[in-house]
Amino acid sequence: MKKYILSLDLGSAYAGATIINQQGKVVASNQKDFEKLYPHPGWLEFDPNELWYSLLQAAKEVLKTAGVKGDEIDAIGIANQRETTLVWNKKTGEPVYNAIAWQDKRTANICDDLYNQGFGQLVHERTGLILDAYFSASKITWILDEVEGVRRLAEEGHLAFGTLDSWIVWKLTGGKVHVTDITNASRTSLFNIHTQEWDKELCKLFAVPPSLLPAVKACDEIGATTEAALLGAAIPIAAIAGDQHASMFGHACFENGSIKNTYGSGCFLMMNIGEEPIVSGQNLITTIAWKLKNKTIYALEASVFGGSSTFRWLRDGLGIIDQTAEVEELAMTEKDNGGVYFVPAFSGLGSPYWDPHARGLIIGLSRGTTSGHIARASLEGVALGICDAVEAMEKESGKKVVELKVDGTISEYPFFLQLQTNLLQRPVIKPNVTQQSTMGAAFMAGLATGFWNDIASIQSFFHIKQAYQPQVAESDIREIKSFWKKAVARSQKWDW
Repeated sequence: MKKYILSLDLGSAYAGATIINQQGKVVASNQKDFEKLYPHPGWLEFDPNELWYSLLQAAKEVLKTAGVKGDEIDAIGIANQRETTLVWNKKTGEPVYNAIAWQDKRTANICDDLYNQGFGQLVHERTGLILDAYFSASKITWILDEVEGVRRLAEEGHLAFGTLDSWIVWKLTGGKVHVTDITNASRTSLFNIHTQEWDKELCKLFAVPPSLLPAVKACDEIGATTEAALLGAAIPIAAIAGDQHASMFGHACFENGSIKNTYGSGCFLMMNIGEEPIVSGQNLITTIAWKLKNKTIYALEASVFGGSSTFRWLRDGLGIIDQTAEVEELAMTEKDNGGVYFVPAFSGLGSPYWDPHARGLIIGLSRGTTSGHIARASLEGVALGICDAVEAMEKESGKKVVELKVDGTISEYPFFLQLQTNLLQRPVIKPNVTQQSTMGAAFMAGLATGFWNDIASIQSFFHIKQAYQPQVAESDIREIKSFWKKAVARSQKWDW
């Protein structure tokens, strides 16, 4: 009897595997870290083979820990960090270069040149995206042009491009299937979200041979099966979704206007806008939330690049904490920020400012400034970025955000969540599971195979662990927000 779903989640910080039973409960989970490579300032890469082996090891270990055999797994669902770009040789299966991470800014000049030539509107209208180094297309261009001999191989049809979902499916199937899902495709700047096809004109614009591109499927029609030797059985790969899309599904954001935020390395807010896309005028992204049972749902997204990576910098760069979770304890040594404001624009600014040339900034320092003030300002900087994004979403959609569902690493920080609630002046809802991308990928896979019957089953699995309510008046935070806006303005266009 098939008793479980295996969810594989290849995020920005770790490779994870989770087993979920038919009652929608986590049976066991396992996470493996992998190395982050910083060859130059503003660059971030991963070793593709290390990503694969980390995920495979996590999957093997979680099966062993849970005492579950491969033939008891009904299906696999995959969630992955989006936009991260990889090109490999179809014959050898070997990458031609490291995976270039979504945070990597090396291709900002490529995007600036295209924007200055007047192509920004074309990209925005067809893809819903901003013309920016964040997305995959310019990263493909860089690999083809900068790695010796690669463009020739691509034009001869010997290479494959994929976001990390494509790479994992390729490896799970022993190199037999080159596929992506519609959510990941919609993050490349090469996919037309209206026609739901690779766009020939955009491929030409970015000089990407169409032969590189994977087949695009709905989230629930992947049609691939793992090699039996990997996990002890040939298991259907039933669903794929980008991690933020999977998180939105896990949060049961099925109603038009419902919204979630995931606090990962960056922060990603998504609002369900139904079956018709809205081309944003607020520097938001229009994206495909999911396509299931041949029905496409769209979302507005705000990508805020400063998240848990901010606290990792306090740990690894500044050295004022030993563990990222200690940022709360340090922040609580001070009753306020002491006039210090921290704009965590390590990878530029995302929504609603969208400035790849912005840089991180700490301002308002005095001789009385302590590490506690800096820690508190870092928490506020992340939270205020979310406030800006929610404000932009309300303007764009015409819908007032009633509550914000949250998950991800920082949702485990109670002091931060109360701070977020106070600054946002909206209830913040924390579910009983803090990794909703894992759950969403599992739910999509289970719906695809009939392991679960319908959306109502998924809704019943969402349980609130804690609801935070604002504890300060809006008038008490006006000054903080005013100085925050000034700090953001000073961080912008830094290297221009």
